[in-house]
Amino acid sequence: MARSHLPVPSSLRIDDSAGRAAAQRLSDAEGHATSADGVGGPPELIMTRSSANPLVIIPTYDEVENIGPLLEQVLEALPEAHVLVVDDASPDGTAARVDTMASRDPRIHLLERSGKLGLGTAYLAGFRWALQRDYSHVFEMDADFSHDPASLRPMLEAAAHADVVIGSRYVDGGGTVDWSWPRRALSRFGGLYSRSILGMPVRDMTSGFKCYRRAALEVVDLDEVSSTGYAFQIEMKYRAHLAGLRLVETPITFPDRARGTSKMSAAIAHEAMLQVVRLRLRLGSAR
Repeated sequence: MARSHLPVPSSLRIDDSAGRAAAQRLSDAEGHATSADGVGGPPELIMTRSSANPLVIIPTYDEVENIGPLLEQVLEALPEAHVLVVDDASPDGTAARVDTMASRDPRIHLLERSGKLGLGTAYLAGFRWALQRDYSHVFEMDADFSHDPASLRPMLEAAAHADVVIGSRYVDGGGTVDWSWPRRALSRFGGLYSRSILGMPVRDMTSGFKCYRRAALEVVDLDEVSSTGYAFQIEMKYRAHLAGLRLVETPITFPDRARGTSKMSAAIAHEAMLQVVRLRLRLGSAR
């Protein structure tokens, strides 16, 4: 079990030409045809099931009710995986619960941070932790069971033909369960808004259930990512798109959380909308 601390990354000004050059180097090295809209030639089989070495990153804050059962189900669904829980000093004892489970299962790891530092920085810390090790694929996953562990295997298999696999509510076969109509309307509007402003082909722009190939995270300059909240999900997709990586959506069913309290608020949604405009102004001119 790894129990460690990593610094929160700082934001820097963008030069997207470096990301484009990195994407071309990745394409040349792997023989994987890519294009700016994520639609390339037929990609080669990138990773077989037996050789995959995935890591599932789960940020937590006050998820003690969910984290134990979730870790069990994740490792049952994907036994070859390791799981990294990034906990932001949860006062409810989430980290202690994970620490106990990690002492019994070497596939479970805990990264503790000093306070509630934001969803985006939690994932960035997890990505850096993963890239310091030999993981082949890296998942993003929520701690509240809104992301079904049963979807992990299909997403990993889809990554044989993609750089980034997005668990999508808004492609054929996907959907939501027990959502109120205001929440459905906000989610649909957020997707349409961000797609329109950023010119993205992705249907579910705000999805936080994703699988990255290791090489994709090495191409996207993590030091340049500026979003700390829920806009982080949009920014990572946009940067992958600008870098010429292949993004593929696969259907998931997204239920409302059964236990615990949602972290979403009107202020968070408003900040995400403003950040989309900032991303377009900062990065869009580099295309």
